[in-house]
Amino acid sequence: MSRTTLTRRGRLAAAGLAAAVAVAMPYAATHAAGPEQATAASGKTPTQHGKIVSLMQHMSLQQKIGQLFVIEVYGRDANNISDTAKAGNQKLYGVDTPAQAIAKYQPGGVIYFTTRGPDNIGDPAQVATLSNGLQQAALQQRPKIPLNIAVDQEGGALVARFGPASGATQMPGQMALGASGSTDDAARSAEVIGTELAAVGVTQDYAPVADVNLNPNNPVIGIRSPGADPAAVSDIVAAEVEGFDDGNLSSIAKHFPGHGDTGVDSHYGLPEVTHTREELEEIDLPPFKAAIDAGIDAIMTAHVTVPAIDPTGEPATMSEPILTGLLREEMGFDGLIVTDALDMQGAAATYPADVAPVEAFLAGADQLLIPPKMDVAYAAVTDAVKEGTISRKRLDESVYRILKHKLDNEIFKSPYVDVAAAPAVFNDPQHKADAQSISDRTTTLVKNDDDLLPLAAGPKNVLVAGWGVDTTAGIAAGLQKRGATTQVLQSGTTPSDASIAAAVEAAEGKDLVVVPTNNAWQINPSTGQPTPAAVAQTKLVKALLDTETPVVVTAMRNPYDVTSFPEAATVLNTYGYTSHQLESLVRVLYGEVDPSGKLPVEIPDLYPLGHGLSY
Repeated sequence: MSRTTLTRRGRLAAAGLAAAVAVAMPYAATHAAGPEQATAASGKTPTQHGKIVSLMQHMSLQQKIGQLFVIEVYGRDANNISDTAKAGNQKLYGVDTPAQAIAKYQPGGVIYFTTRGPDNIGDPAQVATLSNGLQQAALQQRPKIPLNIAVDQEGGALVARFGPASGATQMPGQMALGASGSTDDAARSAEVIGTELAAVGVTQDYAPVADVNLNPNNPVIGIRSPGADPAAVSDIVAAEVEGFDDGNLSSIAKHFPGHGDTGVDSHYGLPEVTHTREELEEIDLPPFKAAIDAGIDAIMTAHVTVPAIDPTGEPATMSEPILTGLLREEMGFDGLIVTDALDMQGAAATYPADVAPVEAFLAGADQLLIPPKMDVAYAAVTDAVKEGTISRKRLDESVYRILKHKLDNEIFKSPYVDVAAAPAVFNDPQHKADAQSISDRTTTLVKNDDDLLPLAAGPKNVLVAGWGVDTTAGIAAGLQKRGATTQVLQSGTTPSDASIAAAVEAAEGKDLVVVPTNNAWQINPSTGQPTPAAVAQTKLVKALLDTETPVVVTAMRNPYDVTSFPEAATVLNTYGYTSHQLESLVRVLYGEVDPSGKLPVEIPDLYPLGHGLSY
């Protein structure tokens, strides 16, 4: 689907246009695009192909190789950063600042982080300023090629680099959207995320997650997936691609060819997908096909082995049968193929720093994300090209796709954003209202055996005991707004015997106990036994169930927790713990919202996919 008619990042509100021009003019004066100038002299309008060819003719081998890499940089400004950030950049790249890293490697892209150490994300104006500074550093080189600036903003409480502190709208996430089943909600969620990211200079989001989560004990996907029904996941993913498009942002479906039925986290090991070719066709591939049909710009690989496609045991990221044979040739995908981070153990444990980027590129990848040793990776790809292991033709194919992607998404046309306008986009009250209304449609009432819910109006004395500092406090605040008196006992992921005893004592004489849990049904794949956290949380819940006080159990993350305490009479699933999801939970408790979410996965031996009660 062509997106050349869209101004991906250049659409500014009329009120902010003057400021945008003021910001952009100094850059435009010194960083005009090169290919158009030569063609303009002849009086001809250049075609996109002509622009790309002209750019590539002016690129050195080193510049072409640089375009293949997406790197992380330390600091919240392109030039003025803390000593800690300087030390991080020195360790990674031997330079002080993000701008110097861009100048050294001329990479095709940058990825923002908060949790890995780079600490790129503060408030909207800061991020927009950083983005403009990075683009300025890229456009000071010749030929002038802007950056892709990427981030992992999946929505939900797990993978949201722009968290609550940034002011970004916190959408409910994939499995919550799967519980809603609304493609309109999925599209709107993606549109809001895309609009806000584009306002601060992000050009790519590593979302949507297109994995079909069949394994209840999947340690890395879980609620990051829309669910276990391939058709439903496909519908959600396709809607999100369109939503990101409406938000003027490029989306990247992940993790190809599917990471949903694995028992190992590829950050720490190399999972195996044991599905047959027929099962892959029925389960894992449909969401990616739906994304392709919806016009997805890019697809991210998974560090998983898939013997049914590649019996050699190569991870998908390094597998030519999977990336070129399956994705390119069989499925007809002609956009960017992006590796998952090459410093993850699913890649790095098997492939040294000088091998992984070359093997991934030879397999069919275009963009190489976060190599663990950039100098080594850059030199390895350079040597492979000079030696003929990577042909010049193959290199040019990927560079062409990368440049085409940037032209399609109008990054060349509008590389800079309006710093002054960014905060208003993040603070858009309609975004917050939509996040709340979408969240209201996601909560699943799994059990209501004693007809405890909805709660009757009137004063109540409530104990909120269980997992999460913000979670317990947020639930308590919602109850207090409705007239309840609350006591909060936050017991962490692994409640101690002392905290369990304190909760039991506090429950005495209360009208109600609300117990939030987080993966209270989690199995250690190496032992086959429940994790210590699951054992302790289950012990807490059962101890409270043994009191005479009514108990509401709320699974705040993966929805399988009820398996650990099937005797609980009242159980809800929220699939996340954003502030909007906490508010939705309390609304459901009081009947202000009729629970309408349906299980997007099966609860083994208890509840089928699609189960969900209402009032």
